[in-house]
Amino acid sequence: MSMELETPAASPEQTNQDEQNHDGRDHQHSHHSEKTKTNLTNRLNRIEGQVRGIKGLIERDAYCDDVLNQIASVQAALNGVGKLLLEEHMKSCVVEKIQEGDLGVINELLTTINKLMK
Repeated sequence: MSMELETPAASPEQTNQDEQNHDGRDHQHSHHSEKTKTNLTNRLNRIEGQVRGIKGLIERDAYCDDVLNQIASVQAALNGVGKLLLEEHMKSCVVEKIQEGDLGVINELLTTINKLMK
């Protein structure tokens, strides 16, 4: 005999708390196509494998230049993910917010671009 537990509904305060990022800002959601999500996920899975490979190189005392080249490869791959996501963000989220009259998204975008360019 199985017992089903009823989950209490979250209070409005809890829901609001759950929708905030660690920096206290409201948590916003994107609406990427399944194709884009699959593309990003596949790229990140490959990068994850590359990072594990770098760890293995270090554990095996591989030649430093070889490790550094692999690190550069991972950084380039992450930059590719960032560029793709930035492009999608600009074409969807940013355009949508501007159309809604939220011009603050421009400063948010500039801040993000500055972080990506460091």
